Amino acid sequence: MQPILNLDPTEYQHILGNDPLSLPFDLNEIFFSVQGEGTRTGMPCVFVRLHGCKLRCSYCDTKYAIDRRTGGLSVSGAEIDRRVREYGCRFVEFTGGEPLEQPNVFALMKYYADEGFTVAVETGGHVDVSLVDERVIRIIDMKTPSSKMMPKNNYHNLEILRPHDEVKFVIGSHEDYEWSKKITLEYDLTVKTAAVLFSPVFGTVEYKQIVEWILEDRLDVRFQLQMHKFIWHPDMRGV
Repeated sequence: MQPILNLDPTEYQHILGNDPLSLPFDLNEIFFSVQGEGTRTGMPCVFVRLHGCKLRCSYCDTKYAIDRRTGGLSVSGAEIDRRVREYGCRFVEFTGGEPLEQPNVFALMKYYADEGFTVAVETGGHVDVSLVDERVIRIIDMKTPSSKMMPKNNYHNLEILRPHDEVKFVIGSHEDYEWSKKITLEYDLTVKTAAVLFSPVFGTVEYKQIVEWILEDRLDVRFQLQMHKFIWHPDMRGV
């Protein structure tokens, strides 16, 4: 499959040539919380949730951020930066929706990396990640069979991973687990990345069952729960 967004070098350089604070963005929300997933679980983080996503995953837990026809605020990079800096936190993560469907985010992520922030982006993996600044932590959420979006996966992203990147699989069935294991082994993900994350669909599959599968297969992956859904109500926004 061809990636949904594939910027050519000329277009990419044009975006980077602009002042990132003057660029427009479709924003859903900005909030300050603890990181709920991945290798930095529990760390304070400013989340910038951009609005809009072309995928419609069956287990999506941010449906309020995917439809471009409703919701979303048109803001400048300067407005995002003002609100990010109010929290005094040097860790910022871009999420969505699908942040990489907005090309201007490439310049804004580079801006924060230049400013000395720890920068991460969580992407659905259907968008080409090759042009994300090399300092940015790319958290690639590969779509498992039960998502109904598996045909949209861009597997080239798994061939260009960097040591600080992370790959996440959301698992809602044994089929999802077996597929995730297959992809992990086929692409040697545990060697290429900082972590391979196996995350259950919240409230759907028994957590212990996934752990038992991992242990039985001696799989070198990290089982995780979404911490924020245990601290706050699972449907609560802005956390």
